[in-house]
Amino acid sequence: MTDAPFQPYPPELIERLRMWEAAHDSGVYAKRDILLVYGQGTRVWDASGQEYLDCVGGHGVTVVGHSHPRVVAALHEQAQRLITCPGSFYNDTRARLLARLGTLVPGLSRVFLANSGTEAVEAAIKFARYSTGRPNIVAAMRGFHGRTMGALSATWKKEYRAPFEPLVPGFVHAPFNNLERFASLVDDQTAAILVEVVQGEGGIHVATPEFVHGLQRLARERGALLIVDEIQSGMGRTGRLFAFQHFGLEPDMVTVAKGLGGGVPIGAVLIGKRVKPLRPGLHGSTFGGNPIAAAAALAVLDILEDERLIANAAEVGTYLIKRLREIESPLIREVRGLGLMIGVELRRKVAPYLKRLAEEEHILALPAGMNVLRLLPPLSLTHAEADRIADAVARVLSVAPMARGAADRDETTE
Repeated sequence: MTDAPFQPYPPELIERLRMWEAAHDSGVYAKRDILLVYGQGTRVWDASGQEYLDCVGGHGVTVVGHSHPRVVAALHEQAQRLITCPGSFYNDTRARLLARLGTLVPGLSRVFLANSGTEAVEAAIKFARYSTGRPNIVAAMRGFHGRTMGALSATWKKEYRAPFEPLVPGFVHAPFNNLERFASLVDDQTAAILVEVVQGEGGIHVATPEFVHGLQRLARERGALLIVDEIQSGMGRTGRLFAFQHFGLEPDMVTVAKGLGGGVPIGAVLIGKRVKPLRPGLHGSTFGGNPIAAAAALAVLDILEDERLIANAAEVGTYLIKRLREIESPLIREVRGLGLMIGVELRRKVAPYLKRLAEEEHILALPAGMNVLRLLPPLSLTHAEADRIADAVARVLSVAPMARGAADRDETTE
């Protein structure tokens, strides 16, 4: 254990905090037995002072690292001036963010600001239906778009959907990377095609160029809109600002969240010219575009550029994927990903190996379904840290898994 940058908590306080959370939390999260209290860059510490290399990153949120000083300073400065301001008034910080977001991608000049990824997806679905006058959305199997009712209807996994059916009507699904099946479903009642170009929770599956360009062509030919979900894959995660830029796509809407706020809740929809102009009252959000979140997002955009974090994600991500592919283990079926959005598909359930990574190697990682080990570290990850991850994964996957039991549970991820 390294020296913690804070005074470790007394054991009795740690136990009391665990008890409070266990007793009063809603119960919708499968808890790991780790009480995190401090973060700095790529590292986090638990209450006892144990340091971890964080490849969870708030489920892909911490693109600039934990508690980046410039994000902290931006929050402090803005909080001293104005914390909230609804969209019915102009605001200086929000205006700067809108101008910045509205010029990130040619053709996507309008922006709706929300508080989360699922809210961004909900807004995009509504805008598509309003713009086209059509009811239906075609989404991909294995896709994950959120848990509110519209976003959940676009999400494929049965375990998420079944407890809340009937869901919003008009949603159908086709296999990812199967253009022929999508073509059979997109018709004159389709408002939009909604797709991730790198599926996150679905197992880090990367789209083929033929598939995504075919979807764009389908949308244009049949009067539908193309919505690209970049909630997890955006903000430099894949080595480009947005994953769709690897393919030269021109989507009609892009949903953004997670990394945009550097840990502060924010979501956004980037809106293109094929979307009908939106009128006042059509949609809204009390907290969407609040000055605190806007200040954090502006700081994140500056940091990504000034510290060349997107280029670093591309370089170190390529290196880490190469190192992982060199691991000789019969447990590994495939290593795939783009940049620092990486999945290691196993031939067994991943939960026991995630537990070992945390307990034995002090590396925190995510599942993506039942058998994919997912890595979403901050984009500042170094080559030395990439080596540490690859070496740790190799050691963990060279040992027989622990007995089946609680560790085999499918952890709720997003």
